[in-house]
Amino acid sequence: MKGVGPSRAELLAGELSIRTYRELLQHFPFRYVDRSQFHQIREVRDENTFVQLQAILVEKKEIPQKRGSRLEAYIQDDTGRLKLTWFQGVKWVSNSLVVGQEYLIFGKPARFKGMYSINHPEMQAVEQGKSPLLGELQPVYSSTEKLTRKGLDSKGLEKLIKQVVSEVINEVEENLPQSVIEENKLMSRRQAMYHIHFPKDIDAMKKARYRLKFDELFYLQMALLLNKVARLEKSPGLVFEQVGEKFNIFYEKHLPFDLTGAQKRVLKEIRRDMGSGKQMNRLLQGDVGSGKTIVGLLCMLLAVDNDFQAALMAPTEILANQHFQTLSTLLTGTGVRIAILTGSTSKAERKTLHQALEYGELHFLIGTHALIEDKVKFKNLGLVIIDEQHRFGVAQRAKLWMKNHHPPHILVMTATPIPRTLAMSFYGDLDVSQIDELPPGRKEIKTVLRSDANRLSVFQFMEDEVKKGRQIYVVYPLIEESEFLEAEYKDLMDGFESLSRRFPIPAYQIGIVHGRMKSEDKAYEMLRFAKGETHIMVATTVIEVGVNIPNASVMVIESAERFGLSQLHQLRGRVGRGAEQSFCILMAGHKLSKDAKLRLETMVRTNDGFEIAEVDLQIRGAGDIMGTKQSGDIELKLASLVNDGPVLTRARESAIGIIDEDPKIQKTENRLMIPSLRRVMAKKSFWSKIS
Repeated sequence: MKGVGPSRAELLAGELSIRTYRELLQHFPFRYVDRSQFHQIREVRDENTFVQLQAILVEKKEIPQKRGSRLEAYIQDDTGRLKLTWFQGVKWVSNSLVVGQEYLIFGKPARFKGMYSINHPEMQAVEQGKSPLLGELQPVYSSTEKLTRKGLDSKGLEKLIKQVVSEVINEVEENLPQSVIEENKLMSRRQAMYHIHFPKDIDAMKKARYRLKFDELFYLQMALLLNKVARLEKSPGLVFEQVGEKFNIFYEKHLPFDLTGAQKRVLKEIRRDMGSGKQMNRLLQGDVGSGKTIVGLLCMLLAVDNDFQAALMAPTEILANQHFQTLSTLLTGTGVRIAILTGSTSKAERKTLHQALEYGELHFLIGTHALIEDKVKFKNLGLVIIDEQHRFGVAQRAKLWMKNHHPPHILVMTATPIPRTLAMSFYGDLDVSQIDELPPGRKEIKTVLRSDANRLSVFQFMEDEVKKGRQIYVVYPLIEESEFLEAEYKDLMDGFESLSRRFPIPAYQIGIVHGRMKSEDKAYEMLRFAKGETHIMVATTVIEVGVNIPNASVMVIESAERFGLSQLHQLRGRVGRGAEQSFCILMAGHKLSKDAKLRLETMVRTNDGFEIAEVDLQIRGAGDIMGTKQSGDIELKLASLVNDGPVLTRARESAIGIIDEDPKIQKTENRLMIPSLRRVMAKKSFWSKIS
């Protein structure tokens, strides 16, 4: 390509991954400078990113400096006077400027010592008696320091892209069926590729951006949906034909409460999947305390009634033990045999467990990563439930469903609500169920924000609650003070000592749990708290997920500004599990960042996990929430999963329409999608894929 020699080519590849005309054409501007408007000098303000002025050059002078000199010039219009400054190319610029000449001046204003000036502006002489032509939207491209040194700053890249557009724009082919274009009122792909770089006006730029965002999201959805079609074809599911004795006896005699309407609806969806002859691959979302575990248990009983075994994998030993204790209690007297396998299980216990599992004597196995060990063999695994699945890697999860000749049904559960746009993009090949209703009798947790100045009244409130027979969590972000963190953050040990002074033994019992303790010590402390022997539990976030103490009515979160929004919501969910009114007290400093303030205000305002997830998405972005910031699994050049929800919804609807009518992409009008589909499917690793 003209203007790209070997060294520039190497730099473009290394710095921006641009090797081909296509990749250069798809290096889109990240913003535009509006050259279509003129400002008067008096209108120049700090907030003006760039301004375009028409004024007369009234003065210029070179000012000597330690090294070389700088050029200062002054322009004037009917409304005022403004300084222009150059630090480089001083001689050349000075010789080219004529005092008394009228110029178009374009640049970014800055304020210094009470006066506005523009450094290194663009200058264009205006011919006498002629009105200047209004400019256009000028594209601004991302570049790097190395490229800039080679003359490939934004302007240099614009020059190359102009050349590419003039040479290949007529070769840009349509990649969407006409029905999709008409249905969504889209600009043609060729027009979009032109106007994204060199729009004739703001309207053309917006239409071009919409079209290209739609393309990205449409092909992302097509890839996910085709992946789902392929999975259903190649994975005939185990058929759970009957609702048998174990399910019915438990439902009629052992179910401790009536199911909510949402739980019944989800159970119906799952039963339909399990009886369809296709492998179930379902994501079950439910806020903390919404009753996902009981739905999981009923599904496991369906497996047993159809002569299959079931496994439930949790990310931590605490959570695995919690599930085991809960399910063991619920299943007392049902004849269902259940066991737990974690890193703490002894060699002798493992041997017995492995044997019972292989001979089919065990119905349910609960555990941590230990479940995926090669030695763990099932006689007939029919259902796998993964709790908080985002904490497991793809390879770890995949090992579980390889433990049967036919892939078992998969139920993925999460108490971390996933915003709708992320669920569509990261889990678009899963079916999604949602428990959006809390069990009756549950009261909304009251959340308040307090500072150190309120500590005495917070202590008094805690004392009053303990006297009522309630229990309290106090959670800290740190185990001990770190030299890298400001001392103002209360560390766990300091907090424990402070609470011990305020709530002395023997009147009060205080426990402590953190990640550096041995598993048996943590289990002992949690058991004391569960039995009501401990009034106050001081802890780090090890109690974030799954710990269920109905009598705990107060959650105090120290240095709450240090926690993420979803983590705060998870911690709050540890209380409010009984019939009593529960409280969450967020202790925070006075100096809060904008994001921290928004997180804490959101917690005080709402208990709705899905609303909280949406705010979290706005603050952190998709990559951080789904843990893909470094992995680049979803590469979007223009579209944003945070801001482009409506575009994503339209794109998914169009993709579903095509897949429903033409799942093999065989129709003539749809075959033009194949090259784009291949490119997307070659790039995407489908890390949500679970079979």
